[in-house]
Amino acid sequence: MSGCRSYKTWMGNRRASLRIGGLGLAGFDLVRLSAFGLVANSLTKIVNGKAPERADWPKPRAKSIIFLHQHGGPSHIDTFDMKPAAPDGIRGEFRPISSSIPGLPITEHLPRWGQQLHLWAQVRSVHHKMKNHNSAGYYCLTGKAPPTDDQRLRDSLELYPAYGSVVAKILGPVRDGMPPFIAYPHIVRDGSSTPGQYASFLGKRFDPFFFRADPNQANFTLPELELPANVDLNRLNERRRLLSIVDTQLALQEQVSVAQGMNQFQEQALSILSSPGLKQALDLSKESDRLRDAYGRTTYGQSCLLARRLVEAGTRFVTVYFSSSIGGKGSEGWDTHQDNFTDLKNRLLPITDQTVPTLIEDLRCRGLLEDTLVVWMGEFGRGPKIGDRDGKGRNHWPDCYTVLMAGGGIRGGAIYGSSDPHGAYPASDPVRPESIAATMYWALGIDPQAEIYDTQDRPLPISNGDPIQSIFG
Repeated sequence: MSGCRSYKTWMGNRRASLRIGGLGLAGFDLVRLSAFGLVANSLTKIVNGKAPERADWPKPRAKSIIFLHQHGGPSHIDTFDMKPAAPDGIRGEFRPISSSIPGLPITEHLPRWGQQLHLWAQVRSVHHKMKNHNSAGYYCLTGKAPPTDDQRLRDSLELYPAYGSVVAKILGPVRDGMPPFIAYPHIVRDGSSTPGQYASFLGKRFDPFFFRADPNQANFTLPELELPANVDLNRLNERRRLLSIVDTQLALQEQVSVAQGMNQFQEQALSILSSPGLKQALDLSKESDRLRDAYGRTTYGQSCLLARRLVEAGTRFVTVYFSSSIGGKGSEGWDTHQDNFTDLKNRLLPITDQTVPTLIEDLRCRGLLEDTLVVWMGEFGRGPKIGDRDGKGRNHWPDCYTVLMAGGGIRGGAIYGSSDPHGAYPASDPVRPESIAATMYWALGIDPQAEIYDTQDRPLPISNGDPIQSIFG
């Protein structure tokens, strides 16, 4: 896609709703929605603690965040923080080319991104000590260090919620019944599901609206967003009113976590049922073939196009997972152990170079980029030594890697921190994932020290880091 042009509005008057049923809504099956993130892993009590006075909070820079999670860990050395002067066996096979920032090269396999690099800020000194995907992934998705570096790390109510769940809890509902937090199209896992993808102790009400349907499929649709033929919205709203009357009579409901949790589930589902916003936003057929081709006819390409539609419709936090089922041999997502350079050159970088610059340009053309913070990151980088585990691959490397941000008030071209000559360790301004989390909350106008409450009514800060304010204008 090149240049800006006017677009026809895609918001129509079509009715949107969920086919739900079985648990008190006379003919719907609520359980089916569990696959879409409206049911938490555990039924738990919601604790509504007081947030700090908002008058003391930072001024919002962004209204929404698109969080592009690159599962597996992209190689910073072979992309944005190249080391052409490093010895053979470290610098890699790719050559650097000029970007839109004088003196700041980029890999030859990201030429479009290079032309747009002046719109991005780079944090080049992110580091931690978690070398396993599940523990590092949890750290990346929550900004909280896990209790142990263990591939067997499992979700539990002792672990923190996802960023989007915290945002939904603190900032509340959005317009037109849109879910405040949406995630798709993969469950990130390394053996077991990586913790940090759901609301944890905040409760199912703040889980993401999650789906695994592939937006690149010709028949992409969510059948759960259709009412049965014999039920219309008027009947549904009447049932909602009756449910409310029944709920007020059930005094025990306030004391039973399961009942309370199901009530919150019903309320969220019914809110989506009664609004056309979500179904219309999910309808990619409203977009031109030209634009869809520009994003790329891949799972990732169409997922990023969908992310733009969702923030345009009002969703505050969208997580797009680039993970294993996108395709390619020898790797799962960005986990390039077997043949780092072939996998990057033939699969990962071409997809990325087509999709991400198109997303930024599309947001910019529609006047959405200033209000939308785009974050591109993985759970760690790749090791400086080629073949440190498998032949031509690079191993997991949490000791130093790069995170990129654009839009949402970002000062384009900003560089924060640096790595050493081998890209192995921070050389200046080291940054931990806690500060990436704090930066996102701060950009949304949320005090990074705001508190949420766990199942024991204990106040817990949403972040233990400091926002990187210098990368904003």
